[in-house]
Amino acid sequence: MSLKFFDKLSQNLIELLNDKDDFNVIIQVENKEKTLTAHSNVLKFRSSYFCKELENIQPNENNIKIITKSSISAQIFDVILKYIYGGIVNLENVETRFIFDLMLAANEFELAELSKKLETILIEDKAPWLKTHFTLVYHTIFVKENFKNLENFCNDIIVKYPNLIFDSSDFTSLPVTSLVSLLKRDDLQMKEIKIWDYVIKWGIAQNSTLPNNLKEWSKELENIQPNENNIKIITKSSISAQIFDVILKYIYGGIVNLENVETRFIFDLMLAANEFELAELSKKLETILIEDKAPWLKTHFTLVYHTIFVKENFKNLENFCNDIIVKYPNLIFDSSDFTSLPVTSLVSLLKRDDLQMKEIKIWDYVIKWGIAQNSTLPNNLKEWSKGNFLTLKTTLQQCLPLIRYFHISNIEIYDKIMPYKKILGKQLWEDIQQHLFAPDRPVESIILPARSILVTELPPRTNEPKEPFSTIISEDHAAEISSWIDRKTTTYSTMNVPYKFELVLRGTKDGFAPRTFWNICHGYSRTVVVVKVKVTDEIIGGYNPLAWDNTYNGPEWDKWMETKDSFIFSLKNGNLQNSIISRVNTKYAIRNISKNYQNQCGPYFGNDFCLYSNSKSDFNLDASSYCDRGNFYEKPLRTLSNDFSIDNYEVFKVVRKS
Repeated sequence: MSLKFFDKLSQNLIELLNDKDDFNVIIQVENKEKTLTAHSNVLKFRSSYFCKELENIQPNENNIKIITKSSISAQIFDVILKYIYGGIVNLENVETRFIFDLMLAANEFELAELSKKLETILIEDKAPWLKTHFTLVYHTIFVKENFKNLENFCNDIIVKYPNLIFDSSDFTSLPVTSLVSLLKRDDLQMKEIKIWDYVIKWGIAQNSTLPNNLKEWSKELENIQPNENNIKIITKSSISAQIFDVILKYIYGGIVNLENVETRFIFDLMLAANEFELAELSKKLETILIEDKAPWLKTHFTLVYHTIFVKENFKNLENFCNDIIVKYPNLIFDSSDFTSLPVTSLVSLLKRDDLQMKEIKIWDYVIKWGIAQNSTLPNNLKEWSKGNFLTLKTTLQQCLPLIRYFHISNIEIYDKIMPYKKILGKQLWEDIQQHLFAPDRPVESIILPARSILVTELPPRTNEPKEPFSTIISEDHAAEISSWIDRKTTTYSTMNVPYKFELVLRGTKDGFAPRTFWNICHGYSRTVVVVKVKVTDEIIGGYNPLAWDNTYNGPEWDKWMETKDSFIFSLKNGNLQNSIISRVNTKYAIRNISKNYQNQCGPYFGNDFCLYSNSKSDFNLDASSYCDRGNFYEKPLRTLSNDFSIDNYEVFKVVRKS
């Protein structure tokens, strides 16, 4: 038998609340005009919200922590504190609006017991007030969430009297969750075509830049006013004259001449054709790239992959790329710009049954991607609120159903999935738990098949010598550069190098024109540039973790990029006994050159290592490249101060091995 004395306990705790001599928390309310006092231990143990809030607040000189809640009245906060301390809420002689606001405050402070009780009181005892203040209630509960009973109460009214909301002046400010909840109702008393009209009205209102006249939508020439000579001017700054000339010849004559053009030109032409809705031309160029230019697509994989999913309409190229990625997923999942993938790209990969990656690794990458889309999420998972988990759940709503949860081991479920269980549906999490202990029992959730693992066949043996990956640097050099990238104090052995050096550009193959560098290397991040200096045979270069960008077209001739991880180097060879590494020591690490100067300037690492062609637009012929002591990097690479030309140069994409 246990005796309970809650009344006396409650009374004593209320007395503690009213004791003004032993507090260590001050709460500022009503725009800091009024204050209340409390005790941190009580707040932390009674409310998970205050537990997190107080951990993030530094005490003042008197060891007092100050919480500011300017938008909440002193009267409401006083009731909240009395509930926290004594479990007592006195609602005698208070207006219904006070109960409504108190419910919102209880929800904000994660006091679920109080919030749910007040919600029930409003529905059962204050229904007339809810109906009288319907618009206020309806808009508020969908913004705040967590009020499912009130949502159902309101929706039960709206389906009978839809004009209450659909004809209200603030209909277009409805949250999308509210609108969707109504559209799901089979008993919504409105003609379907009227529902369509309201949905279109709501959608247009969310996009203020749409023209008022539907006939003006996407009609380029109709939107342009002619000048005094009755000429209409179209500006397409991002498209080259050469490409537009081909586009016009196709439009006028149906002829496209692709003789002696680089593959990058065909790729850019395809993008332009897609932009101008020339489907016939766009599809033909897509086919040419896949059937005849597959090696180029593979060499420039990152550029191609990111572009086609942003631009869309390239389903064959998407499939071509995905067929590669499912075999070599690290190409994308371990790339530095993985988190910038469009969600459509990620979803297309998650749908593949032949994605060659352990399911728990796929889960890790999906979580990484989702968190990266929401920069305000706390770094420490223990600090996450319900709202934080809801944010991640919403971001990943297309991805989560594609994870094969029932093919993940028990320990991986415990270590990796359970910390994020709040982003899963309640039924799914219950089924996962059941499957752990009783795998043969049926579950309600859909069980996707396990991903198929391909059997790798060994190639036939051959005595043919392996083609070297570089004509300038050796495997030992690559190991040394890899060690610098990882900031290792000792150099990797050639057997343990964690990176592959994938060739992007070679001067002797692609040419030495400065603009070639910008055309080919645009969009590539984590690149190593190496050059062989004429006459001296010096090997110098640099590492850029950022993406090279050829789109800058501003008033200045360059745009500085900041990173702490770039470096330049001079590698040991027959004439140099020890390699030199020089790390960036200012924010002026990398220079992306303006379009107007890309016919002269190649890669620029500060002012300390630069490929430059003054007159001939050829790094091989024009002795204008230089390594100055520009004070942007730690130390100089050369003892010689003269400018130089180069025998060859190469650019590699650095990719972590799987």
